[in-house]
Amino acid sequence: MIELKNIVVKFGDFEALHNINVEVREGEFFTFLGPSGCGKTTTLRTITGFIEPVEGLVYVNNVDITHVPIEKRNIGIVFQSYALFPTMTVYDNIAFGLKVKKLKKSEIDARVRAIAAKVDLSDEQLQKAVSQLSGGQQQRVAIARALVTGPAIICMDEPLSNLDAKLRVQLRNELKKMQKDFGITTIYVTHDQEEALTLSDRIAVFNKGYIEQIGTPNEIYNHSATEFVCNFIGDINWIEPQLAQTMGLAEGKNHFIRLERLRVNQPQREQEIILDGTVESREYYGLYIKYYINVGSQVLKVIEKNDGVNIYEAGQAVKVGLGLADVMSYDAAAQAE
Repeated sequence: MIELKNIVVKFGDFEALHNINVEVREGEFFTFLGPSGCGKTTTLRTITGFIEPVEGLVYVNNVDITHVPIEKRNIGIVFQSYALFPTMTVYDNIAFGLKVKKLKKSEIDARVRAIAAKVDLSDEQLQKAVSQLSGGQQQRVAIARALVTGPAIICMDEPLSNLDAKLRVQLRNELKKMQKDFGITTIYVTHDQEEALTLSDRIAVFNKGYIEQIGTPNEIYNHSATEFVCNFIGDINWIEPQLAQTMGLAEGKNHFIRLERLRVNQPQREQEIILDGTVESREYYGLYIKYYINVGSQVLKVIEKNDGVNIYEAGQAVKVGLGLADVMSYDAAAQAE
């Protein structure tokens, strides 16, 4: 569907993207994830046509669109700021692209009302000025405007970042449902790991203008290809050298283990090391409890499902199990380069 081949983008002497290669399948929800300034938005803007690469090609359905103007790419765009017209009505905002295409008034009306219903905007809301709507409603307007022209692809740049946490989670679920219902190929940019893991079919993790890994949420989280990905996605324990030696782990490597892979006061499994520890502190989250456990050579962070019964107090002696198969290891020399 979408293919980026050897994309290089420069701003003056600064090379923002280094040889980017990505393939996005039709109907896929594909996320560009990474910290600020890593190149994810630059890559999105290269697909939409706002940025032209100095090297490489952009294909959609095997057609080279590298030099095709923005308005002829048939790509819907939802900006971080939504970029709506605040004094215009919701109806006119959604209809804007259709009017530019000079469609008949009756067809514009039918399309606007149909797409508004799909994104849960009422007839009453269609007549309001955009400035009268809540952040969540404005986000729906931006999505409706992007979809109403029937694009083959929709690109979204941090569309939930301006919303409060509760609304962000709510709209995240709605966004995924909408994407599934429309079946539209979606490219989504975010720095939020949780957002990427919950929404995406596949994820590309960016770092300093390079792609570190492309994979499913499970591959990215449980089989991180590089130390950067391992550290960027979710919380993790670095296993310090003394403990790594105790566990018989290879020297010259950095070793990590996810918090939920550790087990407290459980029968020993095959290929599992059991360590004596003391609870230093805990954080109560309801569904789970996060413990900080001193095992002598270091403090390990552990997440335990909250069963309402086995809750460990600060100062309490516990046994921590670490499965050798759960350790992710990376070459220390490569990381230092």
